Amino acid sequence: MERAVPRFSDHALNEILTAIRAQLARSPCAEVVVPHPDRSRGSVPGRRLDGDGAPFIHRPLVAWCDLAERLECRLAVPQPAGEGFVLLTFERLPGTQPWPPGPAEAESKYGAESGFQQLRKLEDPRFLLDYLEALERAAPPPGARVLSLGVNAGEELAAFGLLDPVLAAGLTFVGIDHAASALELARARWPEPRHRFIEADLASLDALELGRFELILALNVMQSPDLDDRALLRTLVQRSVSPGGALVLALPNSRYRGGELLYGARTKNVRQPELSLLVKDIAFYRKYLQQHRFRVNVTGKYQLFVMAKRA
Repeated sequence: MERAVPRFSDHALNEILTAIRAQLARSPCAEVVVPHPDRSRGSVPGRRLDGDGAPFIHRPLVAWCDLAERLECRLAVPQPAGEGFVLLTFERLPGTQPWPPGPAEAESKYGAESGFQQLRKLEDPRFLLDYLEALERAAPPPGARVLSLGVNAGEELAAFGLLDPVLAAGLTFVGIDHAASALELARARWPEPRHRFIEADLASLDALELGRFELILALNVMQSPDLDDRALLRTLVQRSVSPGGALVLALPNSRYRGGELLYGARTKNVRQPELSLLVKDIAFYRKYLQQHRFRVNVTGKYQLFVMAKRA
């Protein structure tokens, strides 16, 4: 005998949440029928409305997406469930696993054959739009030298062509990473002489004697466990960025579960996002950069961008 799907109209969110959690406790998915999110477009979330004598509470689709994410579920595409209602299915995501999957060694974890290569950041609008805005604010001049730390396969360099193809064609790039096979992918993708890719440890950046750059990118490398981010930032500011140059730092505020990107940095034994370390690091970067006459902007959500341009 099939279990009836709970149906809600003007019920409080906590009642719906209780029903979903009860189902998830005994099954890998939960189903509820709720008012159609488009039924009252333009109304504020949680507003109680009258639907021809049948009251209901308006909740937009993004509210249900947020609820699914917070419950660590995947929200399936809503299905019709009678006039003015939809069926929502919350699918519980698999248990915690490291990302990228695989051995801890740098080459195996980030190399050409690793799970890391499945990621396409520029296909994620949450990353792409914030990254493009940070590059636009950085405003590298024509012919600028660009240094990318932790460049891996070089996907992030394609954003310059999306922003301004004419500008991108005149830039010179230097990319540094410790995954040799990933760098081979980068060299195949960017074979022009103005692209140079170096296998090296970021801790020995000084020894490379690369000179100064109008723009430096450090996307998801500053919090690497084997890296002294404070020392690296001091090196970049004092020896690597040119007068009037800019830095774009990105720090992850998310993690993957079952192919889904979930908001918030996490620590062991804490169910909700724990942002204290992330906030502490960004506060240090911002203060240090401002002390060295940089204008600093912090933007983003799932990925936090620190864009600093020297006055």
